[in-house]
Amino acid sequence: VVVVEEVGVVVVGAVEVARSLVRYARALGYEVVVVDGRASFATPERFPDVDRIIVAWPDEAFETLDVGLNDAVAILSHDPKFDEPAIVEATRRGCRYVGAVGSRKTQSDRRERLADAGLTADEIGRLRGPIGLDLGGRDPAETALAVMAEIVAARRGGSGVPMRERLAAETARPRAA
Repeated sequence: VVVVEEVGVVVVGAVEVARSLVRYARALGYEVVVVDGRASFATPERFPDVDRIIVAWPDEAFETLDVGLNDAVAILSHDPKFDEPAIVEATRRGCRYVGAVGSRKTQSDRRERLADAGLTADEIGRLRGPIGLDLGGRDPAETALAVMAEIVAARRGGSGVPMRERLAAETARPRAA
């Protein structure tokens, strides 16, 4: 019997980075949902490759989503009134990956507000922010690639370390006699 693990990516914020992120996620076989409260941004024309578009506030949208341990939530909206309810909902549902955009200052301020909202230090510590691996990307597609790489690493237990460095470290370890 083959068990197929359903894995989803929920993207909060129908921004330019999201357009590339959903294409990468679909290419990797993820079920993809885009959530945004702005109907003019969250459209099938802008996101033809998604499984579902939800035009709603994140806390309302999460009421209709069945997400949990197998799922990733990428919060790209850059707006606390969208970001923080999505972080709280995704964290409380035990999503494997919860990441949010923002500078170090934004992340610091956000973490204080999340504590005030009732998240524990452990829950806040699971938040990946700033989101993505450091690939040096500059444009939206490169940023999306960094986010998708971090999602895959979280799912598969990857380190994000370049393979040559990981292999060099393994080769340098002394072998047990």
